[in-house]
Amino acid sequence: MQARVSKWGNSLGIRIPVMAAEEMSLSDGEVVELIFRDGEIIIKKQESTLEDLVTQITRDNRHDETDFGTVGRELL
Repeated sequence: MQARVSKWGNSLGIRIPVMAAEEMSLSDGEVVELIFRDGEIIIKKQESTLEDLVTQITRDNRHDETDFGTVGRELL
């Protein structure tokens, strides 16, 4: 896949094609990691920390505990 380098203020920018963004589940404003290795630039999606994930919990996306019953020889 090819992309064009364009001037963006005092920097250079590359637009990530929709197909690539969808494949990586990238969204607008998301921070990515740039890795420079052997003359290549690797764009890596930044892994979420537990703290990041916890901050996304809201009353709307919380759920009650689910009881799946016993599975083996658990002592109750």
